[in-house]
Amino acid sequence: MKRIFADLHLRPSLNQIDETILLVKRAAELGYRLVGLSLPINVNAEIVKALKKEFTEIDLVTRVDLSPRDTKDLLKLLSKVRWKFEVVAVECTTKEITLQAAKDRRTDLLFFASEDPKRHFFGESEAKLASEKNASLEINMSPLLYLAGPPRINLLRILRKEVLVARKHGVPIVISSGANKPSMLRRPEDYIFLAHLIDLDPRSAKQAISDNPRFMVEQNRRKLSENYVCPGVYIVRRSGDC
Repeated sequence: MKRIFADLHLRPSLNQIDETILLVKRAAELGYRLVGLSLPINVNAEIVKALKKEFTEIDLVTRVDLSPRDTKDLLKLLSKVRWKFEVVAVECTTKEITLQAAKDRRTDLLFFASEDPKRHFFGESEAKLASEKNASLEINMSPLLYLAGPPRINLLRILRKEVLVARKHGVPIVISSGANKPSMLRRPEDYIFLAHLIDLDPRSAKQAISDNPRFMVEQNRRKLSENYVCPGVYIVRRSGDC
């Protein structure tokens, strides 16, 4: 079966719809068939429908990036968005938020937007919780393109540590671009090659940019369907179907 490549983290400004279209079309040109758009919490449903209709060559995934002030705010946001978006990601800005996000089943992705290694909090405790609750660690590759010198070296160092801890505890890794403009996008093959800098072998890197994100989206779409009852329980046949 042909491998489907995914980039679950495009961050366009929806105020500039033309730029959004260019960004998604560029992703499609580079070989991505599953593309996640980071959307506002209060996004209009009609905008989402229009975007999905616009891009027929790719499978568009609705995503929300939560940036909570504290753990209480995180819980409030998760209850608000879980059944509205296909992917729920949490920007982990403190250790407390990282721990709470990792142990909450409503979290799909943990990511660290900061390029400062001191603001990355993915250690043994966080990885163990994420593994138990089926959360994934997302690594955005665009900073590796625009950083240089010591900042890039420091970021690579912390990413290698996070990859090591994630693999030790069986936490799925998802490679995304985190791009907000077309110039920050690269082909899947380029990211697979770059991944060796963070100690991901080619096989694991391919899984991180294809199988892992695809499985997450498929699983969440089943949960969002009207046939979902609870974990592991789905309605197969309704009254009147036979």
